[in-house]
Amino acid sequence: MTHDEPKRPRVLAIDDSDLVHRLLRARLRHERIDLHSVHNAKEGIRVARNLQPEVILLDIDLEDLDGFEVLARLKADPLTRDIAVIFVSASNETMDRVRGLDLGAVDFVGKPFDVGELKARVRSALRMQRLVRMLAQRAQLDGLTGLWNRAYLDDRLAAEVASSVRYEKPLSLILCDLDRFKSLNDAHGHPFGDEVLERAAAVLAGGRSPDVACRYGGEEFALIAPGTDLVETMEVAERHRARISEIDWPDRPGIRISASFGVADLGSIDGDPTPEKLIAAADRALYRAKETGRDRVIGADRVEWPRIAG
Repeated sequence: MTHDEPKRPRVLAIDDSDLVHRLLRARLRHERIDLHSVHNAKEGIRVARNLQPEVILLDIDLEDLDGFEVLARLKADPLTRDIAVIFVSASNETMDRVRGLDLGAVDFVGKPFDVGELKARVRSALRMQRLVRMLAQRAQLDGLTGLWNRAYLDDRLAAEVASSVRYEKPLSLILCDLDRFKSLNDAHGHPFGDEVLERAAAVLAGGRSPDVACRYGGEEFALIAPGTDLVETMEVAERHRARISEIDWPDRPGIRISASFGVADLGSIDGDPTPEKLIAAADRALYRAKETGRDRVIGADRVEWPRIAG
């Protein structure tokens, strides 16, 4: 049996000096990190958005933008604002250090750098990132289902909408509501209701790897589908609908759970795309699915997706 190697943390170095990059590669080669090198500021910002490194080693004196402006742009972007940034600079000015820390850098290393100090500061930043992400993840998980919660949904959807608009990529959202859940809860008790929520959540979480399943609230769930248009996402929703309806309840004969789905994509909304407009479009489609008989998938174009024969 083989085991996958633990994923190495990613470190991005943004510096216009080939010598610095060679030194970093040589000195950090035993640190069990994936080190990526970029030679200018604007390319560094682009790579940071796509790579999502845990740590950035950033020079101040870059040719196209100074490091302070790079840091300000990283912190203003939801996709990069949580990356730990360490300035690695020849500047010995106290004001530069203060300015960098005030802008959100976590540390400052002088050039020429001491190898031991640089390694220690990178390790410290990586430990801090692991702790921050662990605490953030715990705060953003739904305690019953293990899915991401509403707070995470709001943050992630805002980031995905911004990314999709910037790079002109499709983005869709599915809203799912368990049909007649209150009646089910009243008739069979809250423990069974919790079991229904857990098993429905497991169906949604077991879909495609790019999709992000969240508990929206109560008996409602949301699924963010990056890079997917309305038609493809409706097909995804139909597969989830069919699987939820097929859940077996051997201790409760005669019980069948169903769910209604509303689907919208960025093309479904008028004006500038926002997370709020995307949620509203999916919610209108979900309302129509409930209104027209439940246990079905309706798109923002008011079209019902054909059911999988079961």
